[in-house]
Amino acid sequence: MIKLFRLEGFEAHHLKMEVVWTRQWAIFFGLLMIIPFFCSLSIAENPDRNNIGEDRYDEPNHGVQLHVHDHQVVMDNGIVQLTLAKPEGSVTRIKYKGVDNLLSNRYRENRRGYWDCVWQNNGQWVFLGTSFEVVHYNKSQVEVSFKRTWDPSSDDSGPPLSVDKRFIMLNGSSGFYAYAIYERLEGWKGTSLWQTRLAFKLREDLFHYMAVSDTRQRVMPTADDRRRGEALSYREAVLLTNPANPDLKGEVDDKYQYACDSKDNKVHGWISQKSGVGFWLITPSDEFRISGPLKQELTSHVGPISLSTFTSSHYVGKSGEEIFQDGEAWKKVFGPIFIYVNSVSDKKKALSLWGDAKQQMLKEVESWPYSFPHSRDFPKSHERGSVTGHLLVLDRYINQKPTPASLAYVGLSVPGEAGSWQDEKKGYQFWTQADEDGHFFIKAVRPGTYNLFAWVPGVLGDYKYNAIITIKPGHKIKLRQLVFEPPRDGPTLWEIGIPDRTAAEFFIPDADPKFVNKILIKQDKFRQYGLWKRYEEIYPDQDLVYTVGESDYRKDWFFAHLNRHGTDGKFRRTTWQIVFDLAVVEMAATYKFRLVLAGANFAELQIRLNDPNARGALLSTHLIGRENVIARHGSHGRLWSFTANMPGYLFVEGRNTIYLTQTRTSNYFQGVLYDYIRLEGPPQ
Repeated sequence: MIKLFRLEGFEAHHLKMEVVWTRQWAIFFGLLMIIPFFCSLSIAENPDRNNIGEDRYDEPNHGVQLHVHDHQVVMDNGIVQLTLAKPEGSVTRIKYKGVDNLLSNRYRENRRGYWDCVWQNNGQWVFLGTSFEVVHYNKSQVEVSFKRTWDPSSDDSGPPLSVDKRFIMLNGSSGFYAYAIYERLEGWKGTSLWQTRLAFKLREDLFHYMAVSDTRQRVMPTADDRRRGEALSYREAVLLTNPANPDLKGEVDDKYQYACDSKDNKVHGWISQKSGVGFWLITPSDEFRISGPLKQELTSHVGPISLSTFTSSHYVGKSGEEIFQDGEAWKKVFGPIFIYVNSVSDKKKALSLWGDAKQQMLKEVESWPYSFPHSRDFPKSHERGSVTGHLLVLDRYINQKPTPASLAYVGLSVPGEAGSWQDEKKGYQFWTQADEDGHFFIKAVRPGTYNLFAWVPGVLGDYKYNAIITIKPGHKIKLRQLVFEPPRDGPTLWEIGIPDRTAAEFFIPDADPKFVNKILIKQDKFRQYGLWKRYEEIYPDQDLVYTVGESDYRKDWFFAHLNRHGTDGKFRRTTWQIVFDLAVVEMAATYKFRLVLAGANFAELQIRLNDPNARGALLSTHLIGRENVIARHGSHGRLWSFTANMPGYLFVEGRNTIYLTQTRTSNYFQGVLYDYIRLEGPPQ
């Protein structure tokens, strides 16, 4: 019996069926091979016996072929051959340039290329489809769907989410596209979503060189090297004691050392110097990511593994968790992203594949929003809108006239208070960077209702345009000139740091030579392992004292306020001092103290003036932060802003001291990262 697969919804001129027989059947029916029944769709039990083309790669007019079998689906454009489990929708095989599979065979098929999430109670869940559908198919393009539909009446133990995983292959394209539509219907039970991502596990015998940026790229250790290494303070960090590559001995490997801001996280991946092949994840848009352009996410790391992380609590803690109430409906499209593969004939030039991947990334960014996805939930370019404007800054204690908001970050997000975008997880965000004159253009915005937000490097505070912005298909909104008046009550008496939302400008010590990552010696030093112990080594007995007018924050202000570990094994609070002189004090006036933190982890900072033992603090942050930003080598997490009114009678003419005490003392990783501190005099 011949088993045929029926395709529905195709135009007649696209429906050419191909039947490929096994060799056993071919003995009896060889004469039938001449009939014009062969064309673009192949049904067979064994895909390795198909004429998918071990010899057809790089043919320019190959067209896209789709081969649907009982348990797998094969997409082939003559450059790349992609195999997907059916109906699960996991990527089981990527064939390219004579390499039978770029993915690792050490993992079962559903754990090679897969969508997963971390949901309620930290449970990991791999989304496996239960139904398969061909969405679109012709010689130019194939799009297929693998759906996992949640049924509230079933005993499904997974998260109450329906997930539609889509894969697209285009003719002539060296790779494939992936996106997913997550949906909750009204009436479904509540849940929480900590993380969701698309992960690929590559061949460990091929891929040893990883690239995240122009400067963060290197030969990497293997998973076996990590297993033989020495576990450090937490499981992600390992000291390489006996790596296969002796050049790596004595280094620390930790996946968080390769995390990246969303604004910079456009392309990353691996190079095989053995085969001259590269594997890259390209993210052309941030619209489906959360928490704005400075949200940090994991990229690629030892495995070899490459991740496209769409939402997570990394570096932002609880505010990065998507919490759905009972009955709450929701839908969001994550992606598409482009899985790009490239190659060189001269393997000695394999590292040049990084430059090619960057060029491809620029092409993908320029092509956004893509015109080819066949989903009503992904609006095309003509179905979107745009916003242009000109942002200025007016700080009357610095300039009497507005000045350009140079290189400001300007974005649209779900309506909320100023700065609320950093805690927004469920909707879409659209960010751009203004030019040096403050002009900005936000393009390709999905229809919807938004607030416009902004922040300016070097300027304190968050801007919000008070009017609601409604985007309709094809609309181009031109805003009038916008003026941001940053928070200010009086003249600056002194300041420490730069209001740029990171602690990177402060003093960052060299790593302990026993725990170094060599590529971080001259860049991103804050990503080195164990810097939390360096504070107590530099300040063994007395805490940091910063004298305004004498000290230099780049050399004398430690980037993180940390605990001290005593010889008795207990952790102790630390109190830093800011020492400054006031020639004249207005006793009846009020001074303003502004404190901005670039991150916090289970910390509480208390501020006192001239009396470290005063019963009540002038300012307490109370317990803040679950960002783990110290252990995960970040220069920033979630931004925290505080102000305190300081009565003039608490100051003295002459020398004054502000005391900053971090009171939570359970471990090394409790503390804060500073962004900016300012004392303002009475209003004038």
